[in-house]
Amino acid sequence: MKVAVVTGASRGIGYAIANALAAKDYQVVGISRNIEPGAPFALTIQADISDIESQANVLSQIAAKFGRIDLLVNNAGVAPLKRMDILEAGVDSFDRLMNINLRGPFFFTQLLANYMLANLERERSEASREGEEVKKSVIFITSVSAVASSPERAEYCISKAGLSMAAQVYADRLASTGISVYEIRPGVIYTDMTAGVKEKYDKKIAEGLIPEGRWGQPEDIAKAVAALAGGEIPYSTGTIIEISGGMNIRHL
Repeated sequence: MKVAVVTGASRGIGYAIANALAAKDYQVVGISRNIEPGAPFALTIQADISDIESQANVLSQIAAKFGRIDLLVNNAGVAPLKRMDILEAGVDSFDRLMNINLRGPFFFTQLLANYMLANLERERSEASREGEEVKKSVIFITSVSAVASSPERAEYCISKAGLSMAAQVYADRLASTGISVYEIRPGVIYTDMTAGVKEKYDKKIAEGLIPEGRWGQPEDIAKAVAALAGGEIPYSTGTIIEISGGMNIRHL
C-alpha cells in the first residue's frame, strides 16, 4: 500500500494530481477547505492548511486510517483577492498569501516529514521481507512566479519564492534519510485561478509568451508528479522541474 497526501485537492491541479496518483495505485488523501468524498480519494479531510493548530488533527486522521505516508504533495495555494500595484499592496493580502502559500506548507511538511521518519525503519523492514522497496518523497508545487516578477501581485511572487527555498532546504535536510524532495514549477496553467485573466493570457500566448504556444493543463503537472513519485527520475532530490511550455528558455 502506498499513501499520498495532496493538499488543495478539490479542483484544478490538485484534483488532476490526485487522479494521476490513484491511477498509479496510491491511496490518495485529499485535503482542502471544500472537498467531497469519492473517486479518486481514499480519504478526504476538510481542513485549511494555513491553520497550523489543526494540522496535527489532519495527521492523526491519516495515521489512524493508513498508518503510513509515502508522498506529500504541497499543492494548496491562492492568488491575491485583488491584483494591486506593489506600491499599494496591503498587509492583509500579504499575510493571507504568506499563511496559505508558505507558512502552512512549511509546517505541514515539517509535521509529515517527522512522521515519515519515525516510521521509516519499520516500513523498510517490512518491505524487505516482501522483497520490495520503500520510496518516500515530498513535492512542492510552486510557480514560475517564484522567479518572474509581477509587480501587480507581488505578494504571490514572494510567497512562491519562499516556497521554492523551502523545497531546497527540506531537500538538503532529508537527502541523507532517503526521502526525496522536489519542486515542480508550473507556468501558465488553465484553472479556476487563472480563468479571470484568460483574455489577458490568450493575448500574451498569441504574442509568443509561451514557446509551445498553448495554455498548460492541470494534467501536465499531474504527469510530472506521478513520474517523480514513482521514482522514474532517480538520483535527483532537490531538482526543480519547470512545466511551462518553454517559458524558462532565454532567447533574443
